[in-house]
Amino acid sequence: MLTLLPIRSPSPVAATLPNAAFLLPALTRVPLRRPPERATMSAASSAAPESAAPNPGAGGGEEGGKEAADVLVQYVVLRRDLADTWPLGSVVAQGCHAAVAAVWAHRDHPDTAAYCGPDNLDRMHKACSTVCLTRTPASCLCRTLAMAVTLEVKGETQLKNLAEKLQTAGVRHKLWIEQPENIPTCIATAPCPKSQVSSFFKKLKLCK
Repeated sequence: MLTLLPIRSPSPVAATLPNAAFLLPALTRVPLRRPPERATMSAASSAAPESAAPNPGAGGGEEGGKEAADVLVQYVVLRRDLADTWPLGSVVAQGCHAAVAAVWAHRDHPDTAAYCGPDNLDRMHKACSTVCLTRTPASCLCRTLAMAVTLEVKGETQLKNLAEKLQTAGVRHKLWIEQPENIPTCIATAPCPKSQVSSFFKKLKLCK
């Protein structure tokens, strides 16, 4: 019985045998794949969650952008003394007259266009409570970008004083003078960003 020994150098026997590579394992080189380094695998696995982590600032898409926007508000201020002596319908009419006049007089302003735009026209909201007057759109329960707030003052003197302050500050508004009585009955602002005008109304009560 023949014993095959490893041959370290080429020989005539290896040249004459067609399957010499299988018979001479010492001469056969099998390429081996290097396994991935553990450090590389660890770095890749730890980097994946970081890249997949959500960005809090990007959450919400369009809705998140809306919540960050300033709410547009129209303030309507009525007289408490008239509410106690006039029929309810007559008092409501004063607010309607002033609100329509304020919107129409400033119909070309961008804030008015946005307030009456298709995204807000059917979503206008009342102030659900006095909390709405201080909250931001993102924190207010109403979650709306267009709202109307109806407030009250004691009487004619307070209404005129408020009108003067708004006029001096350049706040767009309408002081409604009811005819034939020829008396001031209501103030309505044109739609304005709440952050710009809320300070003028923060001491007033909601009309109830």
